[in-house]
Amino acid sequence: MLQVSVLREHTDAVLAGLAKKHYKTAEADVQAILALDQRRKDLQTAHDSAQAEANELARQIGGLMKSGDKAGAETLKLRTAELKQQTKVHAEELSQVEDALLQTLYKLPNLPHSSVPEGRSAQDNEVVREVGQQPTLPANAQPHWELIKKYDIIDFDLGVKITGAGFPVYKKQGARLQRALINFFLDEARDAGYTEIQPPVLVNEASGYGTGQLPDKEGQMYHDAQDNLYLIPTAEVPITNLYRDEIVATDQLPIRNAGYTPCFRREAGSWGADVRGLNRLHQFDKVEIVQIAHPEQSYTQLEEMLAHIEGLLQKLQLPYRVLRLCGGDMGFTSALTYDLEVWSAAQGRWLEVSSCSNFETYQANRLKLRYRAENGKTQLLHTLNGSALALPRIVAALLENNQQEDGIHLPEVLHSYCGFSKIG
Repeated sequence: MLQVSVLREHTDAVLAGLAKKHYKTAEADVQAILALDQRRKDLQTAHDSAQAEANELARQIGGLMKSGDKAGAETLKLRTAELKQQTKVHAEELSQVEDALLQTLYKLPNLPHSSVPEGRSAQDNEVVREVGQQPTLPANAQPHWELIKKYDIIDFDLGVKITGAGFPVYKKQGARLQRALINFFLDEARDAGYTEIQPPVLVNEASGYGTGQLPDKEGQMYHDAQDNLYLIPTAEVPITNLYRDEIVATDQLPIRNAGYTPCFRREAGSWGADVRGLNRLHQFDKVEIVQIAHPEQSYTQLEEMLAHIEGLLQKLQLPYRVLRLCGGDMGFTSALTYDLEVWSAAQGRWLEVSSCSNFETYQANRLKLRYRAENGKTQLLHTLNGSALALPRIVAALLENNQQEDGIHLPEVLHSYCGFSKIG
């Protein structure tokens, strides 16, 4: 959530940033926020003034009663009653204005970092680098959705039977490969200095608002209306919310946490060849890395996180590329996002497997996540997160890129985790 002070003091820069993200009602919403904030200030001043006068009259009434001036005391009591009614009205309107202000602030996306390129869609993203050789496959190479049938390692039909489309059943070597990748990613995160967290996969509404999934992505989240809980779309949500309403000591920064969870996304409106097989699911496994950083260090930490994710892809021997997302393709809450994509040889296209983002103070402002500066005042921290890694498209690329006549030969780093070196 953007800070009102930033909107007020840097209005033109805010409007330029929102335009870069192609937010259509920026000027109207910013002006509405500034007007609401001014109304909030006026109401607060009037409320405090009436309250102060009432307190002073209460002191005077006591003196008049002691001196026997009951008539004077009664006159002041009438004025006090008027003031109490005023403060009640002010408090009620103040609550309404504060809620309207908050709801309008929730509508505004984060401002993009100065390095974010202009653009409207994925075609305008900047390729930062491309790493690794794209494999040459045998003439009879198959896409992963055929390979999983051939080797009987993932069953989509069983998933439809017990749940619905987008909920695959992993079995045999497929199930073991899933577990191996999760353990590999968690071990690598631990070796890189991340503390492992196993969070709940259901979160309350406050957590959803805290990291910005609500209200922006409410339609994409699975919601239990009876208990008003949400299935998480990513471990970012519960892990970042560990620090909601906290003041963090600077000597604890940066905080590095990692967690494995299943993730749940409705993905409404998804169809076509790009969502076949493992390309897009409603439930999938992912290891997430999350950092809480000092504002002066957050972009250094972002590059560190990016290097960690690249290291995983290199150890898996998957060709990949790094993209810097343009303004129109960035997430709602992000100030700067790198996407990492692996080459899917049988499909002949790039598959996104990770997003690595700096949210600057946007989430921290919602979370009230702060540190105490040297002057003693509290300041907002920066939050960051990255997928390290999401499993489905990693599995798709591993199966497709490593297929040979006698089976699928897995990268050496996974052999000890899997307990086998080849599928088939």
